[in-house]
Amino acid sequence: MFIAKRHIPRRTFLRGAGATLALPFLDAMVPASTLLAQTAARPKSRFVAMFYPHGMAPGHWEPASEGALPDKLPYIMESLQNVKAQTVVLTGLWSKSAEAPEGTTGSDHWVAAAFLTGIKPKKTAGSDATVGSATVDQLIARKIGQDTLLPSLQLSVEDPNSSSSNCGEGYSCSYTNSISWVDLPSTEAGVQLKPTSPLPMELNPQVVFERLFGTGATPEVRAARMKQSRSILDSLRAELDSLRRNLGASDRRTLTQYTDEIREIERRIEIAAKASTDVPDLDLPPGVPEQFDDHVRLHSDLIALALRADITRVVTLLGARDLTSRIYPFPKGSLFPEGGTSVSFHGGSHHQEDPVQISAYARLNRYHVSTLAYLAEKLRATPDGDGTLLDHSLILYGSNMGNSNQHQHFDVPHVLVGGANGRLRGGRHIAYPRKSVPTGNLLLSLLDIYGIQQESQGDSTGRLENL
Repeated sequence: MFIAKRHIPRRTFLRGAGATLALPFLDAMVPASTLLAQTAARPKSRFVAMFYPHGMAPGHWEPASEGALPDKLPYIMESLQNVKAQTVVLTGLWSKSAEAPEGTTGSDHWVAAAFLTGIKPKKTAGSDATVGSATVDQLIARKIGQDTLLPSLQLSVEDPNSSSSNCGEGYSCSYTNSISWVDLPSTEAGVQLKPTSPLPMELNPQVVFERLFGTGATPEVRAARMKQSRSILDSLRAELDSLRRNLGASDRRTLTQYTDEIREIERRIEIAAKASTDVPDLDLPPGVPEQFDDHVRLHSDLIALALRADITRVVTLLGARDLTSRIYPFPKGSLFPEGGTSVSFHGGSHHQEDPVQISAYARLNRYHVSTLAYLAEKLRATPDGDGTLLDHSLILYGSNMGNSNQHQHFDVPHVLVGGANGRLRGGRHIAYPRKSVPTGNLLLSLLDIYGIQQESQGDSTGRLENL
């Protein structure tokens, strides 16, 4: 690594007309003769949580034996082959917090918010909806995100598209529309579930981009810039040119790559916005790609950029809402030689224990896991201090069901990808006894990784062994 005699601060921003650009880590941010751990190159921890409901096809995602991951991963997990050394597959976990209250049926479809709390949400369709505590992403954001531009970022890839407060079975829509919740102040004594509030999950990549980089001080300025096909980088040209003159060759390459990525994302957002306005019969807000695959990849690229620039260190992504009937025309490729499937997500989850239908559902699950692999490989390819973004990040990917055909909430799939700053050893399958270890134990263990010490989290009975 080139160690500069003069260095620029890590929290450096370039500012132009209505635009603010955070910089990625550069060698010039490291003062000469300074220990790496005392510099901007000291690894910053990141956390990403991804949630897809409806479990996975049984028998198609679990490694055959505990211990080292096999040379060839199970069918659904196969896309993680390139990041297998930093992957931990957890089997046997029990999502008790997603189970329907005793004596009821069906209401386990409305509790996606339990994913990051380990707490059964309060059954209500009113304004008193609560998940009982802040979700673990928000607890982590309090610890590692307070000196970043955005303490956390919440994204979704499916429009809630509902004006009703009641999504079903007497549960508020907020429980399925957001997996990130914050604590609210309370003066009430003896309240078992603390008042909490959902954080909105942003659907539109254009809005996400504006939050990260800013493309205009007002909606009018932003609209004018889009109309002119003008990049936010254009208004920063002088600042970028001045900065480049004072950087070494390696930093110039890093800065060029970073700005090239921003331009590419701007181009794709502009195309998506034009497509939305050119096809009036599609009820899509401007900037949201028509195809799910374009949408989720664009969000993943934005996540990688945000983490790289240290604009945020905590991100949650809601991949789908409960009971979604979405069909995924995913692209043809080595993982999917025949392309998409006509099986809808929720419909396919009720496979009637038919091997043919289970295989069809497994194909859909395989596609969802490939979205995790795409993000993980993106982070692995991004240098960050003395390693990569994936070395310094932890991605939690999970669901709320095991065998969804029977609405079982045990044997629930969870996958961890990333080095977590050296705190997680990958390449492993850890199996837990069926209906013995609640997901609250996993959440409590994740908080430990980020230096957050609590006696419990949700329905935890202890910490995960062997993690």
